Amino acid sequence: MAKWKRRNGILEDYLLKNEKNNMSKVVKEGTKNSKFASLDYEVLKYNEEIDLSLLKINLHTGRHHQIRVQLSSRNHSIYGDQKYGGRGHGKQIALWAYSLKILHPITKEEMVFKSIPEPIGSWKIIEDIKL
Repeated sequence: MAKWKRRNGILEDYLLKNEKNNMSKVVKEGTKNSKFASLDYEVLKYNEEIDLSLLKINLHTGRHHQIRVQLSSRNHSIYGDQKYGGRGHGKQIALWAYSLKILHPITKEEMVFKSIPEPIGSWKIIEDIKL
């Protein structure tokens, strides 16, 4: 895995889902059945010793395996991702929904749920991060 060249940015791709193997891949614009995918990211922390980055990601679209596919296509696979990555084989995928915001279906009130993983194992990188 290589260190991120930019501390933040937007990733935009076209993704194509393969129903047979339940995987998606980045394809050229105009590929039949592909869908536009967009997210923005910010590198919150980089640990050079273990070559691991902590990213904050905001999805603009919600495509099949979008975060996993877009990061992997740039040689920044998610630690523990058995399907799209190479590091952390046999480990749990280090992908976490830190914050979820929804509108209540009846009251239309905005509801926000937040959860932070315990800073152990591959999650030790979140120590000293203010989210």
